[in-house]
Amino acid sequence: MKEIILILLLQLIYVPLFTLRTIFLVKNITMLASLIGIVEMLIYVFGLSLVFSGDQGFLAMVVYAVGFGIGIIIGTRIEQKLAIGYIYVMINTQNRNEELIKIIREEGFALTTYVGEGRDSQRYKYEILTNRNREKELFMLVQHYEPTAFIISYEPKSFKGGFLVKRMKQHKKHE
Repeated sequence: MKEIILILLLQLIYVPLFTLRTIFLVKNITMLASLIGIVEMLIYVFGLSLVFSGDQGFLAMVVYAVGFGIGIIIGTRIEQKLAIGYIYVMINTQNRNEELIKIIREEGFALTTYVGEGRDSQRYKYEILTNRNREKELFMLVQHYEPTAFIISYEPKSFKGGFLVKRMKQHKKHE
């Protein structure tokens, strides 16, 4: 029974590490991904050897698979808490909202505004590039000051230069 519990615990460590390593690779944080990969493989080999060498057979395999599934959930939650990287947020409103613009800037977000042509009227577009860990905060601000706004966010693969990048680096130093 101790081996079964150990197999489960190893999976609950291994799979979140696997998830984080994959995310770090996608975000081009290769040194950290490499270090995590070393630990991950040690745990993987040890866990798999327990599955194949134990007397439990089928039970060990089921626990290994269940641990894998639970580990994915844990790894995803850890990554969401870390919120590594940046997001690009585009807000679209029917009217220019000076109060929203002011509060977003006061909260330390770099904001660029545009006027566009919608189907029935002018539209106002606000662009923000910020740390991913501030996404919920930004969405709550917009929801409070412009409840009918259309908001979309995504993670940019790469970016270079500009006021936004300088501003983010300055804000990061003050945290």
